[in-house]
Amino acid sequence: MKTMAYDISDLSLQTLIGPVSRATEVLVRLDERVARSPVRNGFVERQHFADAASALWLEGELVHLEDLVLHDAHMDIRTPTHELTRAHAVLRTRRRIFAQKPDWALSRDGLLSLSGRIGAVPAAQGEKNREEEGAGIASIEADGRDDAEDDLLAEEFAEIDAVLARSSKILSGADVPGRKEEKSRRDRPEPQNGLIYDLDWNEEERLAEWQAVLADTREWPLVMRAAILLEAWQNIEVLQHGVWLGPLLVAALLRQEGLAAHHLASLHLGAKNIPRERRRARNRSDRLLAFVDAIHDAALAGLKEHDRLAMAKSQMERRLKQRRASSKLPDLVELAMSRPLVSAGIIQERLK
Repeated sequence: MKTMAYDISDLSLQTLIGPVSRATEVLVRLDERVARSPVRNGFVERQHFADAASALWLEGELVHLEDLVLHDAHMDIRTPTHELTRAHAVLRTRRRIFAQKPDWALSRDGLLSLSGRIGAVPAAQGEKNREEEGAGIASIEADGRDDAEDDLLAEEFAEIDAVLARSSKILSGADVPGRKEEKSRRDRPEPQNGLIYDLDWNEEERLAEWQAVLADTREWPLVMRAAILLEAWQNIEVLQHGVWLGPLLVAALLRQEGLAAHHLASLHLGAKNIPRERRRARNRSDRLLAFVDAIHDAALAGLKEHDRLAMAKSQMERRLKQRRASSKLPDLVELAMSRPLVSAGIIQERLK
């Protein structure tokens, strides 16, 4: 199905300038505060959890933060639900984006990896970051392993299985295709399941259309550009089963351009405070204003959370005075700062 090109020529700029300026001011203030903060790492990690839970809330699913924390620590007290595993996927994706170079997420390799596309994404523009494909570091999972190691191990086992299967066929006298033919068959994309995916939904084309909006707004004010990209992602409906990826890519853009260089903006958390009627309004100007307000609310919530954490840490550090050098209380404080909650099991596992 051919999608209509997203048009940005008829935007009402007069109604957007004021809210964009206010959102930019608050976002810059938050980033400057986080850059020099003693609780930066804990703040960033807590924002990952809060934004992951908010992403599912926006889709009408309730995921409790305590369940997400325990699931991330492999200490589930009940069988994980489908919603919980999806929230954990958002959490891992946020960590992965933040662990990479700032320009990785919107590079060709980043988009292919994050969107799960097998084929190449059509190049809709000559973005500078497409030429500078950041290799970056792999994201670190909660259990201390990274995705790259898991992928390499899986590939090695798959190659061993393929060799064993081929040897068995040869010994049994069966016809075995040549190695080149077998490799081309293996590299061919798997057909999508028609019960799960709409087969007429061309995700590559829709993603290319969104990238065209990314290129066309290159000279716009950054927060306005972010709001346009959020609205375009919702309007184009790029991915069938990855609606939450759009705000993460826009947050990566804010980080790449330096407006939120020291944290990954929690845009799902900000959008959670905006009524659905505004986010889904018929008038596009109203929707854009809603997304600008979401960016503003995300920054305000971040300021409040940061100040609360900084005050809590200063109060707890007063209790650490005159403690022996081998005391684990400083480590406990850092652990408590990095999670929305901690359990006795998490403390025992992390601090031994």
